[in-house]
Amino acid sequence: MEKKTPLYESHVALGGKIVEFGGYLMPVQYPSGVIAEHMAVRTKAGLFDVSHMAELAMEGPAAVANIQHLVTADISKMVDGQVKYAMLCNDQGGIVDDLVIYRRGPEQYLLVVNAGNHDKDAAWVSSHLSGDVKYRDVSDEVAQLALQGPASAAILRKICAESDIPEKYYHFCEGCVLHLEGGRDITAIISQTGYTGEFGYEIYCSSADVTDLWNTLLSVGKDDGLIPCGLGARDTLRLEAAMPLYGHEMNDGITPKEAGLPCKLDGKEFIGRDAIIAKGAPKIKRIGMKVTGRGIIREHLDIYTKDGKKIGWTSSGTYCPFMEMSVAMGYIDIDEIEIGKKLDVDVRGRKVEVEIVPLPFYKIDR
Repeated sequence: MEKKTPLYESHVALGGKIVEFGGYLMPVQYPSGVIAEHMAVRTKAGLFDVSHMAELAMEGPAAVANIQHLVTADISKMVDGQVKYAMLCNDQGGIVDDLVIYRRGPEQYLLVVNAGNHDKDAAWVSSHLSGDVKYRDVSDEVAQLALQGPASAAILRKICAESDIPEKYYHFCEGCVLHLEGGRDITAIISQTGYTGEFGYEIYCSSADVTDLWNTLLSVGKDDGLIPCGLGARDTLRLEAAMPLYGHEMNDGITPKEAGLPCKLDGKEFIGRDAIIAKGAPKIKRIGMKVTGRGIIREHLDIYTKDGKKIGWTSSGTYCPFMEMSVAMGYIDIDEIEIGKKLDVDVRGRKVEVEIVPLPFYKIDR
């Protein structure tokens, strides 16, 4: 049975088109449409309910050692208030999931993983713990909103102090006081992170407080162009920014090295490290493609050289409204990678031409 976030009724009231995603009933878009939502995030601001994401809390003297063993990144030099992106790998070096790690204190961390992998990830982490560490799945207690877009900071300033807004990318402030409409104050974590490739924030609060926070943000942000956004725009935005999605650019058989994702092989041990090293240099690699032919590329399509040799497959693809072009990501033999090279993608028996281009397709200066 599908789950609902605390904001389900709010999405229905706003006319959200509800679909199943990651085991949750979520809005894929609102009446404004995916293109309008995408453009709002790139030019003004958009608000996403991402309360379906899973949060795993870990603390204690052995917290650092356990996380070091679990993830590809080195967290030993993280400071309080810092966020780090990493992978969980299996024994063969494939990606179990990607995640973000929040350091709340020297022995206190929050791991945020994907909704669709919630149970798998929680069990994986639990089964690999040792020593003096406390571990708890706090997902039901925590809700998360993503306020994304150039106007995000201006909107936040209307409900909290400047000192509660993190200044640096991949950093956060904790115990932030947010002033809600109706005169009620709540506390939250505000993180300068996101999954859109745009400037913005992710806000963690109590599940009991998220509906009032959602309504307050939409109200105070209206004059700044803030609108609610669904999963459709979240996907087009992340793809335009070449951000990977589990089940597409990542899976249990693809290594971080093949995906071009953070993976520190020297200086520390982690699950899957030896297998990745044993595989040697990657034979395939993730690439970006601009569609130069007619059509839109989707996932799981075969990629060919111009002389008909099959060399890989597509992992994601869409039309990007802001860039005004169709793009795709995929994996091909590393010997075939050359920026500017033309290839063909088989779309239901029709060859559509693409050109290899650098990743990401879209990037802002931070």
